[in-house]
Amino acid sequence: MPTPIDPPFRLEHIGSLVRPAVLLEARDKHAKRDIDDIALREVENAEIEKIVVWQVEQGFRVITDGEFRRDTYTDSFGLAAFEGLQRRTVSDENFRYTNHSGEQADMHAVFVEGKLEWTKPVNVADFEFLASITPEGCIPKVTLPGPCHIHYRAGRDKISTEVYPDLDVFWSDIIEAWSQEIAALHAAGCRYIQFDETSIAKFGDPKIKQGLADRGDNWEDLLELYTDVINEVIARAPKDMALGLHLCRGNKGGHWQAEGGYDDIATHLFRKLAVQFYFLEYDSPRAGSFAPLAEVPADKTVVLGLVSTKVKELEEVDYIKRRVAEAAQYVSMGHLCISPQCGFSGSVEGTELDESDQQAKTQLLKGLAEDLWGYEAPKA
Repeated sequence: MPTPIDPPFRLEHIGSLVRPAVLLEARDKHAKRDIDDIALREVENAEIEKIVVWQVEQGFRVITDGEFRRDTYTDSFGLAAFEGLQRRTVSDENFRYTNHSGEQADMHAVFVEGKLEWTKPVNVADFEFLASITPEGCIPKVTLPGPCHIHYRAGRDKISTEVYPDLDVFWSDIIEAWSQEIAALHAAGCRYIQFDETSIAKFGDPKIKQGLADRGDNWEDLLELYTDVINEVIARAPKDMALGLHLCRGNKGGHWQAEGGYDDIATHLFRKLAVQFYFLEYDSPRAGSFAPLAEVPADKTVVLGLVSTKVKELEEVDYIKRRVAEAAQYVSMGHLCISPQCGFSGSVEGTELDESDQQAKTQLLKGLAEDLWGYEAPKA
C-alpha cells in the first residue's frame, strides 16, 4: 500500500481517462462473446498498469484506474450493484444533452424495479488491484456516483410503487448501500473516495427546474433532501476516509445537460454539506461566476476545474492563472487546487479528445500547479 497522504492535491484529475484502442477492441469482442470475462479482465489489468505509470509520469499523486472497467461513470455503483435497477433512454426536452454544434442526445433514465439492497462489495477487487500497483508517494482514488443520482434520473414515476410505496424506505436503502460499500472499501485499505454527484449543479438551470417540476419535484425540496442524504452517508463513513464531491453539468460524449452557476445552491453546497472538498466545473461561462465561492467556509478546499475535457483547444496559461486569481478573491490560495473540469472520458464513448489532447492538458495543469503552488510531483 502507498504511504498515506492527505488529498486533495494541488494537481488533481477527476478519474476517467481516454480509453486506449486495445481496450475498446477487447470490450467490443466481449460484448460479442468472442472473449470471456477472464480475457477481458486481463486486457483491462494490462491497460490499467500502463495508465498508472502514465499518471505518475504526468506528475499526479492521485491515481485512478482510468475507469477502464466501466461503460459509464455510474456503473461502479449503479447497474453493477443493484439487480433491481434498469437503464433506458428516454426523450424529454428538458433533460436532453447538447454539444457545441447544437446536436442533442437523450438522457439515460433509470428505472427502479426491485429493492436496492447491498449484497456484496462491488469495487473492492478493482481497488485492491489498483492499490497493488500504485507506487509509494501516491494514493489510489475510487470514484463512485453520488447517492442521489438514481433518484435524479428516475423521479417518483420510475421508482416502482410496489417495491417502494414509501420513498423514505427507498432513501434508507440508498444510504445503507452506499455506507456498506464505503465500509468495505475502507476495510480493503481505501482512504480516498470521490463522489460524482452531478445532479445538484444542474439545479441552476431553468430548463432542469422545469423538467423536475413537470414530473412533480420541486428543485428546492430536492436540494434539501439530497443534501441530507449525502450528509448521512458522510456521517456514517469512517473518519479517516477522505470524501470529495465532484459536480458538473453533464459530460455525455462531450455533451452537457445543464447550464447555470452555483448561485442558487451555494449555501447548501458549501455550508450545509459536510464534505470537506469540492471538484467544481469552471471551464466555461455555463458554470457562472466565482461569486458563489464566497459561501465556502475557510476550512474547506475547492478544486477548480478550469481546463475543459469537452474541447480539443488547449487553454492559455496566462488565462488560467487570471482565473485562479479571480477565484482566490473568495477562497484563499492555500485552499485552492486545479484539475480538468470533468473526466477525460466520462463514458466508454469518450469525447472528441484523444490521448495526445489528454497529454497536453495534463501537462498544462502540472505546470500551473508548479507555478502557482510550488507543487512537487512524485518521483517516477
